[in-house]
Amino acid sequence: MTNSWQAPDAPVPPRYGEFAVPAAPVPVAPYQGSPYQSSDPGRGWAPPPKPGLIPLRPIGFGTLLGASFQVLRRNPKATFGSGLIVQAAIMLVTVVIVGLVTFWALDRIDSAPLGQKDAVTAGSVLIGALSLIVPVALSLIGSALLQAVIVVEVARATLGEKLRLGALWRRAATRLWPLTLWTLLLTLALLIGVAVIAGIVVLLVSVGDVAGIVAGVLVGVFGGLLLAAASAFMYTKTSAVPSLIVLEKLGVRASVVRSWSLTRGYFWRTLGVLLLVGLIVQVISQIVTTPVSLLFGVGTVLVDPTGAFAEQSSILSVVVSLIIAIPVAAVAAVVQSAAVALIYLDLRMRKEGLDLELARYVESAAQGDDVPDPYLAPAGSGGYPAA
Repeated sequence: MTNSWQAPDAPVPPRYGEFAVPAAPVPVAPYQGSPYQSSDPGRGWAPPPKPGLIPLRPIGFGTLLGASFQVLRRNPKATFGSGLIVQAAIMLVTVVIVGLVTFWALDRIDSAPLGQKDAVTAGSVLIGALSLIVPVALSLIGSALLQAVIVVEVARATLGEKLRLGALWRRAATRLWPLTLWTLLLTLALLIGVAVIAGIVVLLVSVGDVAGIVAGVLVGVFGGLLLAAASAFMYTKTSAVPSLIVLEKLGVRASVVRSWSLTRGYFWRTLGVLLLVGLIVQVISQIVTTPVSLLFGVGTVLVDPTGAFAEQSSILSVVVSLIIAIPVAAVAAVVQSAAVALIYLDLRMRKEGLDLELARYVESAAQGDDVPDPYLAPAGSGGYPAA
């Protein structure tokens, strides 16, 4: 006796010679948590958009390094051109002013009477030191301007925009003085640290005994290491300050506070990127400049073995050095400034979802909508709260 009862929901087995018809699959709605989820049910993920320099997602280590150099290739006239103008102005003004003052001071010392030699020498040294004020001031302003230009370029290139040199300079000039003030504060802090350590070393060594000399050497070595560590720490924690000043239009103090918050939890990663980019730039600079310097030195010896044209050779050496040093310094400044700007973008993408804001901006701009700048901080808030 067979039991013909079966559960009402159980599938009916096919009879002999028939084929089973599979049940229709139940549609599953795509996961809505990912900003890059495809609307196609057959695809579970779509790559993040890349309207310009980088994909709109938190930046990987390799992408960040590559994009720092890609800034030069993407818009060379505006980026390399800006670096070339700034570095050429700084170096030429430094060589002209310091060179002329040095030549005048040496001539004055040589022609001074024997009884006034010490006074004239002291005065000439003081004038030579004062002559450095103009190049140093120009260097601070030029460095701040170039950094602002590259920050603007990286920010707009990420959105797929390509600005000309004049447009970049006009945008950067609006935030030049706060950024110059920040550069001046960093320089003064470093100089004060060096002066304090040097003063302590001089005081200890001037005692004259062996213990004082040994103590001076130890203070110099360990003080220098401590100063280097403190400088690396401060530079890393405040690495986003230039971008905050330029893009979010914050003041110096608010930028420092916000940069300190943004880098929280990402200190070692930020420090690693900064050190690696700096190391790569220095290696490339040495690869370019060292062979040329060696060839020029050997060529000078072969052409003028007796040194009869030593003065002309010195002038030619300065000219050749400038021709090589200016482009190399321009490339180094652009790459390092770009790395700092990319670090800022990466931190905001990781902690504040800036990639989503940028994607919405690109989409809205493509449709012709009038949308606000996605980089600006809310008015009166002093910046987005960082996690």
